[in-house]
Amino acid sequence: MKKALVTGGCGGIGLEICRQLAAVGYYVYVNYAHSREKAELLADAVGGEAVCFDVADKNAVRSFFTSHSIDLLVNNAGVSVIDLFTSVSAEQAERIMGINLIGAMNCARAALPYMISRKSGCIINIASMWGQCGASCEVDYSASKAGMIGFTKALAKEVAPSGIRVNSVSPGFIMTEMNSHFTDEDLELIREDIPLGIFGKPEHIADAVSFLASDKAEYITGQVLAVNGGMVI
Repeated sequence: MKKALVTGGCGGIGLEICRQLAAVGYYVYVNYAHSREKAELLADAVGGEAVCFDVADKNAVRSFFTSHSIDLLVNNAGVSVIDLFTSVSAEQAERIMGINLIGAMNCARAALPYMISRKSGCIINIASMWGQCGASCEVDYSASKAGMIGFTKALAKEVAPSGIRVNSVSPGFIMTEMNSHFTDEDLELIREDIPLGIFGKPEHIADAVSFLASDKAEYITGQVLAVNGGMVI
């Protein structure tokens, strides 16, 4: 049985990714940093295992990979702060970069030796449409996701000769708990900016991840699959 690690696995998008990967036969490690109960419930439901470590902590990441080998890495863990760039503290900015970008790199760096030795493996990074075009009041987040896209493309070139594929999925506006603070009026204004006229669902992102992880995507690497209803083209 192939094994997958999904970082930030019990959030809105991560949860659905874990479910879909388990449904197609993966043994899923559900990573979490704080939400132990949610992660354990999800792991039980999908027949996987909840694993606690902060992706920004390279020693904790290394400790996990010392005793676990995986075939698929989904770098989904992410945080954001919505505020003026000049109002975001240095600590907040470092945390955003530490989890969103450095965390993904930490996990990939630790996962690759096993993948390279087997000459197979897959890494999927969950980016954002704001990494493609930038968002006012989410400058640090946008920069971290733009970095993730650059990381995806560069790493894909480097590890392709070892039979490893690296891609990213770039979500648009997805209806998750993270967006629950928007008012109905706010949501209607956002909807007007989406050409398809509908909000994204976690299932849409999980569908994209499942596809990129499958044999149907065996000739795809270094790509950014935008799942945003046409909001950013």
